[in-house]
Amino acid sequence: MADNSKKGFTLIELLVVMAIIATLLTIAVPRYFRSVEKSKEAVLRQDLSQMRDAIDKYYGDNGKYPDSLENLVAKKYLRAIPPDPLTETAATWQPVPPSDPEQGSVFDVKSGAPGKGLDGTAYSEW
Repeated sequence: MADNSKKGFTLIELLVVMAIIATLLTIAVPRYFRSVEKSKEAVLRQDLSQMRDAIDKYYGDNGKYPDSLENLVAKKYLRAIPPDPLTETAATWQPVPPSDPEQGSVFDVKSGAPGKGLDGTAYSEW
């Protein structure tokens, strides 16, 4: 008895499987990209906090603010200037000078990344 039926999937079965995969992807992909954005924002907040803490410690030890972010590294308050997670470079940090220019040059630091966070505030305001 010869079995001439070929084994495999029909076109309908393949289309159903592809439709199921497409449906799952439409649910998963937006959540993935949102979680990536949330993690970058969390890293940005942590980096800003660490640099601001280093600036405060520098001021406490020296009686004035650093002249640049590189001074924090040179004096061992930071191991390295962290890259901005949104721009992926350390060159975009925006130092904020103190009201009295004789007290140094870096009172605070802000992100130079364009755009707004998930909470609707601009990254440059953090």
